[in-house]
Amino acid sequence: MTRATTVRAVLAAAVLLVSVLITLTMSPRLGLDLQGGTRMVLQAKDSDTAKADRDSTDRTLEVLRQRIDSLGVAEPTLTRSGEDRIIVELPDVQDPRKAAEVIGRTAQLSFHAVQGQGTRTDEEPGASGPRTEDKPGASGKQGGEKSGDGPTLPDEQGRALDLGPARLSGAGVKDATAAFDAQQGAGWTVSLDFHKAAGRDWTRLTGEAACHPVQDDRRRVAIVLDQQIISSPQVSPSVGCNAGLPSGSTQITGSFSADEARELALLIKGGALPLPVEIVEQRTVGPTLGAAAIDASARAALIGAAATALFITVVYRLFGALAAAALAAYGLISYAALVALGVTLTLPGLAGFVLAIGMAVDANVLVFERAREEHTQHPGRSLRSSLTAGFRGAWSAVADSNVTTLIAAGLLFFLGSGPVKGFGVTLAIGVLASMFSALVIARALTEIAAGSRFVGDYRGVNGISGPGRVRAWLTRRGPQLMRSPRRWLLISSALVAVAVLGILVRGVNLGVEFTGGRLVEYSTSRPVDVEQARTALAGAGFGDAEVTTAGAGDLSVRTGKLDNDGEHALRAALAEEGGKTTKVRDELIGPSLGDELRRNALIALGIAVLVQLAYLAIRFRWTFAVGSVAALVHDVIVLVGAFAWLGRTVDGIFLAALLTVIGYSVNDSVVVFDRVRELWAKARRRPVAEVANQAVIQTVPRTLNTGMGALFILTALAVLGGDSLADFALALLIGICVGTYSSVMTAVPAALVLERSSKAPPPARKRAPGRRSGTRTARRDPLDNGARV
Repeated sequence: MTRATTVRAVLAAAVLLVSVLITLTMSPRLGLDLQGGTRMVLQAKDSDTAKADRDSTDRTLEVLRQRIDSLGVAEPTLTRSGEDRIIVELPDVQDPRKAAEVIGRTAQLSFHAVQGQGTRTDEEPGASGPRTEDKPGASGKQGGEKSGDGPTLPDEQGRALDLGPARLSGAGVKDATAAFDAQQGAGWTVSLDFHKAAGRDWTRLTGEAACHPVQDDRRRVAIVLDQQIISSPQVSPSVGCNAGLPSGSTQITGSFSADEARELALLIKGGALPLPVEIVEQRTVGPTLGAAAIDASARAALIGAAATALFITVVYRLFGALAAAALAAYGLISYAALVALGVTLTLPGLAGFVLAIGMAVDANVLVFERAREEHTQHPGRSLRSSLTAGFRGAWSAVADSNVTTLIAAGLLFFLGSGPVKGFGVTLAIGVLASMFSALVIARALTEIAAGSRFVGDYRGVNGISGPGRVRAWLTRRGPQLMRSPRRWLLISSALVAVAVLGILVRGVNLGVEFTGGRLVEYSTSRPVDVEQARTALAGAGFGDAEVTTAGAGDLSVRTGKLDNDGEHALRAALAEEGGKTTKVRDELIGPSLGDELRRNALIALGIAVLVQLAYLAIRFRWTFAVGSVAALVHDVIVLVGAFAWLGRTVDGIFLAALLTVIGYSVNDSVVVFDRVRELWAKARRRPVAEVANQAVIQTVPRTLNTGMGALFILTALAVLGGDSLADFALALLIGICVGTYSSVMTAVPAALVLERSSKAPPPARKRAPGRRSGTRTARRDPLDNGARV
């Protein structure tokens, strides 16, 4: 065993040991779509006194954090997104009406003197609201005069009160706490504590109110929240005129329940939000849906990975079995990386993790196919030499193809939204882990096996000593696939035309994520067909609701603008027909966010095309770059057209699949063009069409074998992954099949047509490492292994 092999083996063992330790001691962080709960995106708006910038949004976030903590939600998460958005995650919250009500209130808090009874409602003398009392030991100070007029608002019992101007704002409140007063029998009370200057204003305000007779409305102080009186207590008879209540000695008493007292304390303490906020996105996922998605994805991963491992073992025998072992190591390493980095694992992210298992085979297939070529061309070479040449020859294709996939993953993370970002993260981690498993773990295992006498004596066992059935058949038949490149371009154009026709005739069914509105999925205890549900909803005033089936007997309802109270009424209407109705999934997207997500999706696609074009133009010839981009544009149009013909929904998950297909398509094209460049550099006077035809024939086995590895995984996801992943898996299945075709039959013909008008010289041949210009080396006999005595 060489020193390099020893280093790889030790490094692989160390990484695996750390991965096992992380897996056993740390738990994954599940997103709300897997554990159940509610996710809200709040858009901060400019107010008359503040601009929605980073600082004011951070202050708003802290106020919201205090409010949510009072709701008793376990482990809520609040983060700022960009300059003016706040993401709120509430685990296990299935009915977000209460949370949305508390979060969405701007809480413009103010304290007013009551100037008398208004004229909007019954004018009954007296008042029976909460009372403001002086705690024992409180002392007062002299106050001033009231002045000016304020609003007329109904109190807690609906009686109108004329209020004076605001004397204090919520910013003056230092603390407000709810407590149960058992000693004086006052029940639940709210104690107030003010900042120093605001405390003097409070003392002055209550001292002025104390100058009026007991039971007079003018002896009350109104606490107003968002133009609504939330409490209007009377000043206690024990407080003298102009004495007032000092800060820290004030209680609001009344017939409060525990929840009412806590909520009042919360709103007073939190005070006003620095900025008004609007809920632009709200997603709720039931816990059963998340658990089912995890189970389904786990089954799909196990079955798909087992099928992929069996396939590469059959094709590459012993070395394929060792690659399958490296594949298992890849799964462990990538999972440990996700856990260690604290990545939130979402449903699309889980799908990305499963998908990357199939893509992890790609590097191994590239190496083994290249090693087969080397061994076929140089039969006298040792098995280790052929394997080393395979790793060396496949390196550039492995690097370029993985870089293009990382570009797609980066675009998903930076331009995606919500769970789609999680898919980008897991895909990127999967790509890096797959390179490590292929270039370090699999290489160490295969090099150790190649040094075995048994493997060397029985070469049919290793899997790379023969050319393989597909390669042997292609070599024997020698098809001239690139003799007429325009024919293939005509076929590709026909496919694009059919796809465009579907888009024009059937239209693209944009999801609620791109159009705005609300999509709710319900499970009923009694079967309800679509027509029954439509009739029930129309009778309840939801005539514009679109009702479809979802999953095993569930109902999916899509509407325009619908608030949480409207959703509750909609669910009640369905319950009349279906009995107990449980909300399985809920997505609310505001119109402004829908427009933004749709615009960002188009921007993401445009940037993906341009970035891939720029990278390929740098790494290859511009004709190769344009051919690859033409193939990926072909794939995008065909995939969107296929979903249009099938009537499937195009949403954020579809966008994730589309960008993945772009990376996969370019990945395949890179492998072909890398071989074209290599062969053309060795025979610069040879016609490029012949070179391209030879490159295609040499790379077809790799293209088919890697495609099969991904198809096993995706088929398992489509069949076993449940409804949540069905469209995602279908999009990738179509995309990979189309991408496999276009990377050979669209990208290469397009490049050949462009080469006819290109004046660029053929690529120069790379010099062997360590060889100097002007020196010649004698050609070694193929049977000579280089050993000398």
